[in-house]
Amino acid sequence: MIDRELLRPLEILQGLTDAQLTELAAAGEAVPIVAGEQLWTQGDPADHWYLVVTGSIELVRRNGRETEVFGRMESGRWAGGFRAWDERGVYLATGRGGEPGVALRVASPDLRRLTDTWSPLSGHIVQGLFGFARTVEANARQAESLLALGTLAAGLAHEINNPAAAATRAVADLDATLATISSSLRSLAEKGLPAASFASLDGLRQSLAPASLSPLALADREDELSDWLDDRGVDDAWTLAPALAGAGADVAWLDRVAEVLDDATLGPALQWVSATLSASSLLADVRESTTRISKLIGAVRSYTQMDRASVQLVDLTEGLESTLAMLTSQLVGVDVVRDFGADVPRVEAYAGELNQVWTNLIDNAVDAMTGAGTLRLATRSAGDDVVVEIGDTGPGMTSSVAQRAFDPFFTTKPVGQGAGLGLDVARRIVVERHGGTIEIERRVDETVLVVTLPVRPGS
Repeated sequence: MIDRELLRPLEILQGLTDAQLTELAAAGEAVPIVAGEQLWTQGDPADHWYLVVTGSIELVRRNGRETEVFGRMESGRWAGGFRAWDERGVYLATGRGGEPGVALRVASPDLRRLTDTWSPLSGHIVQGLFGFARTVEANARQAESLLALGTLAAGLAHEINNPAAAATRAVADLDATLATISSSLRSLAEKGLPAASFASLDGLRQSLAPASLSPLALADREDELSDWLDDRGVDDAWTLAPALAGAGADVAWLDRVAEVLDDATLGPALQWVSATLSASSLLADVRESTTRISKLIGAVRSYTQMDRASVQLVDLTEGLESTLAMLTSQLVGVDVVRDFGADVPRVEAYAGELNQVWTNLIDNAVDAMTGAGTLRLATRSAGDDVVVEIGDTGPGMTSSVAQRAFDPFFTTKPVGQGAGLGLDVARRIVVERHGGTIEIERRVDETVLVVTLPVRPGS
């Protein structure tokens, strides 16, 4: 047991009676402070309260690949013990010996018992403070998540709406086109078109191939075809000519059609050709639209990691691409440059969580450029690690902002546009969940967030 007289001069214990000092000393134990030796570890449960009696303790935190001393506890300073009031409390930094001396270590349950005995109100106040702080942080994180989800949902709805609307229009036009095909075939049958002539007509239709013409040249050809059709008394020449010209027909092709048909069947035959060409074009539109929707759904599945294990071998390129697909509506006006390494291995990771990191970093980069600039995504292998770089050509961060960028609730966005948790969440996922690092680098023409992930965490 530590000597009670060593505790008496400490400012934090002023006001305690001799009996209380004796009780505190009996509840704890003396722990020698040895220079360089670790007393507790950052992130571990804060099961003990440490009070420096003599000597000093250095507070150390990991910053990227390095560890740095950011504080020093002298005589009378304390750390830890948070589990006396918060069952989820952890040490916020690592404590290691500075100047040799001694510390009083008290288990958190004993600390709570003593404070409740000496001053019940103060114990309730401290417990309430911990609970309030945790509630505020949880609510802020929830609000940030809902804001991000709303942004993604709005963007995805916009991206799906465009191809869906195009497919709907194409289907409506296809219905009218099929009616034209049916009526023209009925007319050809009524006029007694021989099977051989129809086969020749179908061969000429299949020989058409769209020509690469300028808009002016295409307009001139439409005029030529319209004049040819008018001269032969074909109805609706003004609607037939654009469709035929777009499919590659010219006057010579019309002359070959006229050689296998008579005047009575020429009009219905060209209507049939025009309608079948339109039907093929409309079907291509539907195919393209539905393929786009299918790719978007695939991107959502990849982004959310539906039906996949939590920890898996992750292709970082796939994750970045699916994130870009989810954020397409925000990238209008932004030039996206991809520089993905060919030899980048898969990493063992929580894929869904990494996609959240990419979302936060890309979203911040686009905001920094106010929607116009160059977004650069790069991946490369670095020994046992993989490096992901997300750079933007925005105005960059000041040194003071960069120093606080990963702090919870710190934001430079206007009120209501951010809770200041995006980079904090990214740091937690990269550093605490995957054992990697995340750093900000200012280069000549861009600001770069550099994420380094081990291929095999803990290897």
